[in-house]
Amino acid sequence: MNILLLTENFPPETNAAATRIHEKACYWMRWGNPVTVVTSAPNFPDGVLYDGYCNRWHQTEIMNGIRVIRVKTFIAPNRGVVRRSFDFLSFGITGLVGALFETRPDVVVGNSPQLLAAASACGVGALRRVPFVLELSDLWPASIVAVGAMRRRLPLRLLEMLEMQLYRRAVAIVALTEGIRANLVSRGIAKDKITVVRNGADLARYAPRPRTEALAQAWGLGGRFVVGYVGTHGMAHGLTNVLDAADRLRDVPEIVFLFVGAGAERDMLIAETERRGLGNVVFQPVQPKEKLASVWSLCDIALAHLKNTPLFAGALPTKMFEAIAMGLPIVLATPEGEASRLLADIGAGVWVPPEDPEALACAIRTLHVDSSARECFAAASRAAAPAHSRESRARDTLQVLTNAIAGR
Repeated sequence: MNILLLTENFPPETNAAATRIHEKACYWMRWGNPVTVVTSAPNFPDGVLYDGYCNRWHQTEIMNGIRVIRVKTFIAPNRGVVRRSFDFLSFGITGLVGALFETRPDVVVGNSPQLLAAASACGVGALRRVPFVLELSDLWPASIVAVGAMRRRLPLRLLEMLEMQLYRRAVAIVALTEGIRANLVSRGIAKDKITVVRNGADLARYAPRPRTEALAQAWGLGGRFVVGYVGTHGMAHGLTNVLDAADRLRDVPEIVFLFVGAGAERDMLIAETERRGLGNVVFQPVQPKEKLASVWSLCDIALAHLKNTPLFAGALPTKMFEAIAMGLPIVLATPEGEASRLLADIGAGVWVPPEDPEALACAIRTLHVDSSARECFAAASRAAAPAHSRESRARDTLQVLTNAIAGR
């Protein structure tokens, strides 16, 4: 089948959506299904074009066999509401136009967040008379409200109306969590059109390995016990709580917190770290995808963290699956729900309540001294990894697309 994907984020960007979509598309190509991706020039999260790219109306490249069409957008950093709204709106328009000039696909897939990219995919499906499938990794705009980035005014109500229209018009919906499916069903969306396909990790890239000592020395981590947070530093993640935990662990100089990534709150977190004089916290910028396994190898514990809001009880942080693939013990600080149940089922780590710095510090302090517990959790991660491979997730999603084309 010929698959057309619309997404605002795609490699060389390294955020969760870009990585998930690219890795699935690579498998689809490998299995004989041509994929075309319509996206923007890479600039996430800082709103700065990556080296070698221009913000043109139309440019084409081939990436791992995938035809990638990049269209012009209003570029803005991943913070603030107004400029990001123009960014989303511009891709909604240019993505739609760019996709309509492509060969008629058998199925069109839209990714949310953000909704306007999914709306463009829906429009392409209607105009080209092909099935539209929505991949839903987040409940947008509800997640924006949950982190306090938008108030309940007319723009929000319009987005919620668009959201419901997309759910109804999609031939099929691929939800990343059971919580997302439950939310949609509670709002009147037919359960049988929703398939849950959880996130996963590329096991060819992420696997247990010795610590990359050269990188550890370069980042000042030699001989330290590293608690690693690798991913977006956004409003949804509540990372000030991690600084509070680091403050409580000053008395254990061997323990260091490593933050790798970017996001709307990164500058604030760095400033707050400097203000408090936290010598046990290290920040590093976003790393190329091919370097991330080496970054994970520095970690004695992987940290997954979300803000304490009921909406996130149904979330499954992507970094959990990368940590599992790397065979790492996990400390999970999220609202009790789908992620904590998965962690308990696997037996790969410790859950603590979100935004409770004393509980987080206590869990880390305990694992620091209990090497046998760490090894048990690491062994559980290694055992669970094959069940959470990106390949199996790509196959599950491809079956949804096949059924959509067949009208099932």
